[in-house]
Amino acid sequence: MTFRLRKLYDLGAWGAAICMLIICALVTLQVLFRCLDGLLVLFGASRLGLEVSGVSEIAAYLLVGATFLSLAYTFVHHAHIRVTLVISRLPSAVRVWVESACLVVALALSLVLGWELIGLIRESLDYGDVSSGLLAIPLWIPQTVLTIGVGLLCLALVEALIATLRIAVTTPNRYIAPERHEEAGGE
Repeated sequence: MTFRLRKLYDLGAWGAAICMLIICALVTLQVLFRCLDGLLVLFGASRLGLEVSGVSEIAAYLLVGATFLSLAYTFVHHAHIRVTLVISRLPSAVRVWVESACLVVALALSLVLGWELIGLIRESLDYGDVSSGLLAIPLWIPQTVLTIGVGLLCLALVEALIATLRIAVTTPNRYIAPERHEEAGGE
């Protein structure tokens, strides 16, 4: 299956990768500061007490961002866990319609989640919500990242649904599951 917006989904994956790199950098920096303090104490000097405030909180928001920004990318590359024990045994003419129904359900749930996240962002902006940790991070910032990730997933689901319905209407007996189509050398 060819996704026309694949570069956009790749951009989401790059955002997820950047989030993971920032997490690694923050944790590494925190560990290095603690090692430096340990070495100073070992040699009889006093601690410097250097630390990155709110590392846990920032890392948690970045991890959620990485998870949601990568949703569309993993869907497009068939890396989501799917249980196809039942539908893999169906004839291709039936399976294409079951796949379409599954995509409709996934799209509906993703759209509801996206809509509710938009409402959450509005509420956070209206009330000036900030995180309750060491750092007062405006909550609309991580919520916007979540919404972008869900939006990208919705776009990928729409593309997959259109392609699957096109096959269901034109040649349902020739339907090959997307992950098997790519294994066979197709795009």
